[in-house]
Amino acid sequence: MAAGKEIRGKIKSVENTRKITKAMEMVAASKMRKAQDRMRAARPYSDKVRNIAANLGKANPEYVHPFMRHNDAKAAGVIVVTTDKGLCGGLNTNILRGVTQKLRELQTEGVSVQAVAIGNKGLGFLSRIGAQVVAHVTQLGDTPHLERLVGPVKVLLDQYAQGKLNAVYISYTKFINTMRQEPVIERLLPLDEGQLKADQGEPSWDYIYEPDAKTVIDELLLRYLEGLVYQAVAENMASEQSARMVAMKAATDNAGNLINELKLVYNKTRQAAITKELSEIVSGAAAV
Repeated sequence: MAAGKEIRGKIKSVENTRKITKAMEMVAASKMRKAQDRMRAARPYSDKVRNIAANLGKANPEYVHPFMRHNDAKAAGVIVVTTDKGLCGGLNTNILRGVTQKLRELQTEGVSVQAVAIGNKGLGFLSRIGAQVVAHVTQLGDTPHLERLVGPVKVLLDQYAQGKLNAVYISYTKFINTMRQEPVIERLLPLDEGQLKADQGEPSWDYIYEPDAKTVIDELLLRYLEGLVYQAVAENMASEQSARMVAMKAATDNAGNLINELKLVYNKTRQAAITKELSEIVSGAAAV
């Protein structure tokens, strides 16, 4: 029964694969909860910094930060946030498809693009299409650290402040819920005046500045942008673990279905072999 032995080998192989995918599903579920908590914890920080910056800007309307000015340069920056690892369904494919479309739009307008890659998958994609990658950071692990993100992103922020870029975009996967994640491409710079408006119905505050209002506003807006980038990476990590959990659950279920089908084929093959042997025995007995 050479065929039966081969089928048994396939069943054993699929069973081993199912154990691996089940373990990966459980690990992703555990990491997903931590990533979601980290993502939600980061949101109030950006909101508070934005609110303070809005009040400061309202109290000092004569000062316009470079991040709020519109430049006429024929170049733009794109921050691409992806994962370091695969096996997370179509998460990276969806966001990279959107990035490709955005790059085509910018090239059609005659705008050159400088890219910053956060994540190994995005870096590989940008390298394959020949994009100009000015900075990158990979192997972030399960917890994003702001100090590792600041350096690469600051390359584009400094160039925008110097008037060399007309816009900076950030692309990432936004976490909606466990079953749904949406690819998002947002404009990071120039800052929208609507974003930096004080909350409606809240009193306007003025502050005592040390050393002066300009320095405080400069630092706050920089921290605000860093907070937005950190939030995007946290959202992407939460989406990654959710997508991986769903993908591994689907792989585990598919492995179970395949095992059942292989067992059915094995039983049929075994029954056919037994029937053939019985027929040979009966034929031999009849001949005697």
